Amino acid sequence: MLDAMRLFPSDPAARSVAAKLYETIRDLPILSPHGHTDPAWFAKDEAFPNPAALFIQPDHYIFRMLYSQGICLESLGIPQADGGQKADPREVWRIFAKHYYLFRGTPTRLWLDYSFSTLFGLTERLNAENADQYYDAITKALESPEFRPRALYERFRIEVLATTDSPLDNLEYHKAIQESGWKGRVLPTFRPDAVIDAEYLGFVKNIEKLGEITGENIGTYKGYLNALRKRREFFKSMGATATDHGHLTAMTADLDGAAAESLYQRVLSGRSEPEEQQMFQAQMLTEMAGMSVEDGLTMQLHPGSIRNHNKLVYEKFGRDKGADIPSPTEYVRNLRPLLNKYGNDPRLTFILFTLDESTFSRELAPLAGHYPSLKLGPPWWFHDSPEGMMRFRETATETAGFYNTVGFNDDTRAFLSIPSRHDVARRVDCAFLGRLVAEHRLDEDEAFEVIQDLTVNLVKKAYKL
Repeated sequence: MLDAMRLFPSDPAARSVAAKLYETIRDLPILSPHGHTDPAWFAKDEAFPNPAALFIQPDHYIFRMLYSQGICLESLGIPQADGGQKADPREVWRIFAKHYYLFRGTPTRLWLDYSFSTLFGLTERLNAENADQYYDAITKALESPEFRPRALYERFRIEVLATTDSPLDNLEYHKAIQESGWKGRVLPTFRPDAVIDAEYLGFVKNIEKLGEITGENIGTYKGYLNALRKRREFFKSMGATATDHGHLTAMTADLDGAAAESLYQRVLSGRSEPEEQQMFQAQMLTEMAGMSVEDGLTMQLHPGSIRNHNKLVYEKFGRDKGADIPSPTEYVRNLRPLLNKYGNDPRLTFILFTLDESTFSRELAPLAGHYPSLKLGPPWWFHDSPEGMMRFRETATETAGFYNTVGFNDDTRAFLSIPSRHDVARRVDCAFLGRLVAEHRLDEDEAFEVIQDLTVNLVKKAYKL
């Protein structure tokens, strides 16, 4: 299923350069600084239960496509909000195999074919007829020590893997990993949405718990900020190098002390208006930037997703079930308060993501091409595809260059997709550079330097790895 020249340009000159570039970076270690894998996998190092639990149920890229074609999530065994999950895993796999054709032309198909071929030696295209053959082969492999989470981590040549964690998490699994003697680096990432987003389920109770954990008086804005600082310090002591913020907009604010205190009291009361909740998130983004200047944690912002768009799915299955939908996002005016305060400070590394591709050439590349603190995150989520990656390079490079970007991160919950996603990104970068060389816009020796930077050096620098 896998052609050695896949994703390289059709032009012979550009293809030749791309292939030579790829040979120099194909086996470099993977740095995954922004993801959603479960740290318990590596703490417990237990066998994955079955192919459906490994490939289908944690991966919203897969089950959202199936759902869009009328296949109910119950039949796929997707965990429900009440804890229910009733589906025979073999039957789940058969449904998936029968509908594998739905993924034609998608990056998901590239990732899956890569995993099936390189990990399990399955080179015949998956379909209804060979579904059981696939299932049995994968099940047998999962029973072997070579397919335990730590062994796969090492097999994938992962150098560092970051998870995404609630500020209220005690990080027990990260602690267990560190105390186990295993040398794999699985780092937490501070994701404070639960205590910053006033629309978050249980927001007020979450803040109360924040106060209990830290011993701070969360009844005042000052105490609340001190509690956040303590949690950031704890995460950093556990190896965290970054924070992560998933807001609806990129709006920031810089309120004076009295106004910030008054606003905090409104949201803490649980009676705030939507406009006040948005302003509070805006203020907190600026506060988080200031804390990153203080403690050195890299700050990531990925706005623009309307979460849980499908009310029925959200009520039955909860968050992160494939119903988050992109919306237009404005950055220039929204980020100005934060950037006026901290954008010129070289101690801040602020990585911006977007689901609104129109902003790369118009807003994000010009901003990152000016402010010392700003860097551009790679194509994310719906644009984590060969076309999305190429569009990113074409629209961002002319203004921001390569060195105001941060390499690639996979942002995945599906562990086995990590090497395939990185392989796609590496091939697309080689294809882009090969074209520049063939068009005499970049010298070949420079291309060999750039591809090393895009693969490992920029991500190490941006995330302090």
